[in-house]
Amino acid sequence: MTMTTAGKTVLIVDDEAPIREMIAVALEMAGYQCLEASNVQDAHSMVVDHRPDMILLDWMLPGTSGVEFARRLKRDENTADLPIIMLTAKSEEDNKVQGLETGADDYITKPFSPRELVARLKAVLRRATPQGVEEAIEVSGLILDPVCHRVMSFSKPIEVGPTEYRLLQFFMTHQERAYSRAQLLDQVWGGNVYVEERTVDVHIRRLRKALGEAHEHLIQTVRGTGYRFSTKAS
Repeated sequence: MTMTTAGKTVLIVDDEAPIREMIAVALEMAGYQCLEASNVQDAHSMVVDHRPDMILLDWMLPGTSGVEFARRLKRDENTADLPIIMLTAKSEEDNKVQGLETGADDYITKPFSPRELVARLKAVLRRATPQGVEEAIEVSGLILDPVCHRVMSFSKPIEVGPTEYRLLQFFMTHQERAYSRAQLLDQVWGGNVYVEERTVDVHIRRLRKALGEAHEHLIQTVRGTGYRFSTKAS
């Protein structure tokens, strides 16, 4: 296939070759690079090897279902923030709810028009990569650089885990507002139903420890609510 290197990479997972081809043609015309898989095993290998920017995932697949694969991806810290759109021939409301409970970012029912699919895909990718997120953010000597995926304290690197990094990035781009644990789960973990609210406390503690004395005070506990990132005294 001829690919546009400037475009985002989309992995299409569907056991029906004509559907994969129809989607691939539409996406390539819109400037996306496409990968294709007919089952979860091949799809998982492509996720590991190629790190696509998004997955279009069929609800029903032979062997392991698309729903179970979506849950697996959202449980893994390395792929938890990988955007997923579920494709299904079923239009029942409870299936839509189930699909979104896996952590999927959107849901589209077959048959769909290529134009609708491209529009939904663009919307999900835009939410996944907000404007300005590539710019380094600096607060009181604490610098987060999304391009290098690095955190610095007064020019010295700080070691933070992947979840702590996403948590800090959310806080630094949403300063001075209190967020509940449920809101943080939704924003940072993607609404993963397998993560309990107390998990937020664990990662907040780890993040504060990583930030050390110079910056741990920026992450404030708001009693009865949750947490806030603020340069003002709590």
